[in-house]
Amino acid sequence: MATGRTHRPATRSRGIPEATVARLPLYLRALTALSERSVPTVSSEELAAAAGVNSAKLRKDFSYLGSYGTRGVGYDVEYLVYQISRELGLTQDWPVVIVGMGNLGAALAGYGGFASRGFRIAALIDADVQLTGRLIAGLPVRHADELEGIVDDNQVSIGVITTPAGAAQEVCDRLVGAGVTSILNFAPTVLTVPDGVDVRKVDLSIELQILAFHEQRKAGEELESSLTAPPVAAKAVRDGGRRPGPDGDVPAVMPA
Repeated sequence: MATGRTHRPATRSRGIPEATVARLPLYLRALTALSERSVPTVSSEELAAAAGVNSAKLRKDFSYLGSYGTRGVGYDVEYLVYQISRELGLTQDWPVVIVGMGNLGAALAGYGGFASRGFRIAALIDADVQLTGRLIAGLPVRHADELEGIVDDNQVSIGVITTPAGAAQEVCDRLVGAGVTSILNFAPTVLTVPDGVDVRKVDLSIELQILAFHEQRKAGEELESSLTAPPVAAKAVRDGGRRPGPDGDVPAVMPA
């Protein structure tokens, strides 16, 4: 089986837009769930709903892969799983190192979904000598002094950074210097990398802040709605809770 350094995904050479690449994992997740239920085919509408996109966008995305489905039948689930996996480079082995064995790093190390998706945790690394040798998810923690050798020995091209913000750039520089060309950054800081190195940033606090914004906006809309009374009711409020009747003003709410 090929390793990370010997192969790169074909998406860039085929000119697949980055927005489409970002949606491919969503399709793959939905298709994998269908495959596990032994569903043989799926329509574009059903798959789009499962992936959370519209069907026109899905069909456009799949056209970049050369997959158009069959009218009246839909898409072959197993073939699409293979096709998208191949485009994402998941049909080969990708050794990954995780640097930073705090709570988040340890949680990622224990995530069982990496192996089934083409990723192998080659090493867990931390600068704390007290953690060296400790088993996390069945792997011994290696000291940061070994980073370059680990990357070279395992032909690692993907690094995951889960260190505190202050240490992230130095770790990034060392990973890049050792030959890593793709970095997944969980540290709450922006990394500077040379051309040819891809960085994906995952900031949980930012995602929570965005959700907080939407919650605040929804709460504001609900409050505004509750304060906006129908015209007749609003006039009744202005008139001291009275409304016109056939015999003159009567209370807006009659006593029982």
